[in-house]
Amino acid sequence: MKTLSFDLFWSMRSPYCCLALDRVIEIQRSYNVEINLRVIYPIAIRDPDFFKVRASRHYRPYLLMDTARLAEFYGIPFRRPIPDPVVQDLSTSIISDEQPYIYSLTRLAALASEKGRGLDFLNQVARLLWDGRTDDWLQGEHLANAIGRAGLDYDEMMAQVSTENGRIDAMIFANQEVQTAVGHGGVPLMVFDNEAFFRQDRIDLLLWRMKENCLTERAQK
Repeated sequence: MKTLSFDLFWSMRSPYCCLALDRVIEIQRSYNVEINLRVIYPIAIRDPDFFKVRASRHYRPYLLMDTARLAEFYGIPFRRPIPDPVVQDLSTSIISDEQPYIYSLTRLAALASEKGRGLDFLNQVARLLWDGRTDDWLQGEHLANAIGRAGLDYDEMMAQVSTENGRIDAMIFANQEVQTAVGHGGVPLMVFDNEAFFRQDRIDLLLWRMKENCLTERAQK
């Protein structure tokens, strides 16, 4: 039986990634397919001038409206994280030089992927950030409990993020280079057989293409 695979490029700050999560997990559950999670830093970190210089003035208002609309359409509990993983002055679009959250959060996701628990991590930690049920996701045991539910050891993960940050960043930067080579910088980005499918509204198209290439359903227990 042939098992297909595709790369999934993911940012822990992207609302569109969060809104794609259920359907990505359903693909893994229902079909014989391997999903290679490739975590990258968000555009605000990769290109701090993006929101201030390159993004249209309509970018953020539309994003806020569109993500709320999509969440309502799909019935997904959704609210922007508190605190935002990226420290940014929204009145000026300036990205702070001090970023206490996004580096460790992204490294944790990349490390989970390396351990073969990438989607389990997203299923717990991305929901913790985005489903609106938890304020101050960094406080108390929220993050530790979410990582534990993903089948990972929080203390071990945090120790590795602290002592192996250079190695983990090298993995993240390599993912970013692969994404650039594919020809797209957005997320979520799915790449199957060198063909890119950008954003959550191309998941059905991705699935159609894989079915053209003999994607088979997983036997259900």
